[in-house]
Amino acid sequence: MKKKVAILFGGASSEYLVSLVSASAVIANINTEKYELILIGITKKGEWLRYNGPIHKIEEDTWYDDDHCLPVLISPSKKMQGIIEIYKNTIKKVEVDVIFPVLHGKNGEDGTMQGLLELSGIPFIGCKTLSSAICMDKDIAHSLAQAKGVKIPGFVTLRSYDDLSTKVKEAEKLGYPLFVKPAKAGSSFGITKANTSEGLIKGIEEGFKHDDKVVVEEHIEGFEVGCAILGTEQLIVGAVDEIELSQGFFDFTEKYTLQSSKIHVPARISKENEEKIKNVAKHLYRILECTGFARVDMFLTPQGEIVFNEINTIPGFTAHSRYPNMLKEIGISYSELIDTLIELV
Repeated sequence: MKKKVAILFGGASSEYLVSLVSASAVIANINTEKYELILIGITKKGEWLRYNGPIHKIEEDTWYDDDHCLPVLISPSKKMQGIIEIYKNTIKKVEVDVIFPVLHGKNGEDGTMQGLLELSGIPFIGCKTLSSAICMDKDIAHSLAQAKGVKIPGFVTLRSYDDLSTKVKEAEKLGYPLFVKPAKAGSSFGITKANTSEGLIKGIEEGFKHDDKVVVEEHIEGFEVGCAILGTEQLIVGAVDEIELSQGFFDFTEKYTLQSSKIHVPARISKENEEKIKNVAKHLYRILECTGFARVDMFLTPQGEIVFNEINTIPGFTAHSRYPNMLKEIGISYSELIDTLIELV
């Protein structure tokens, strides 16, 4: 008998479109001889719909106009465990074996969805509520990592009620250039690079458009490396990758178009540095209570130091994304990766 797998996509998040591409790739690569798929789309306004239409409409972002959409919800009540379909005069419960939330950013990757799924009692793929929330918050994740001996960039945290001039002076002590980031956002949304106090203030204002907390980080010399981790008790570590930038920084455009950057898998680094990066990645995965899968992003400095950047608990999942490609490099195909994630639940 086939396992019923519900795939959640979309979401009330600035990363809605990224989720559509990731989910389309998962749907295209999952073994439908082993799994029965139940597709649940969440619109930008937060409406939940069961989708039974053509798959290409998901990536095209025309799925919600389809006649095959039906309102649904997931109840936090374990008595109503499953997908609740809503009809004009009645409701129907559809049982599922596992949920795969292919959601990025706020309302999907930040612990909110995970909290609902934990309350519902439906098994789901990925990190649990606490880990998801911690990893999403750069301020808290960095503070915990530093407390456990991991090197992090110097940073200053700002909230809307803080005195701006005081915080700007504090941040400037880190030295320019500075990177301004919303504390809880992914895919490099709202991130700016500041070279002056005027640029710093503008960057902070931009950051507050995306979150109620902003972090200002020092620039780290070197380049970004990533590490894909798969598992909960026994960890599988993919090949380390390396981001080669020709200009600027790895912003949203670069992440999804690679107009002026390249990703090297495996990274062009020594075996010694590769092992150091993998060990730090596994350490961070444990520190931040990750389960199932995550991508750990770090910097490698010219001196060979490993500096923590961030953990993505639901990294990009297109066929060309960094996470599946790091595992592909060690012999795990995309379909095998999905099988493993389902088996881990």
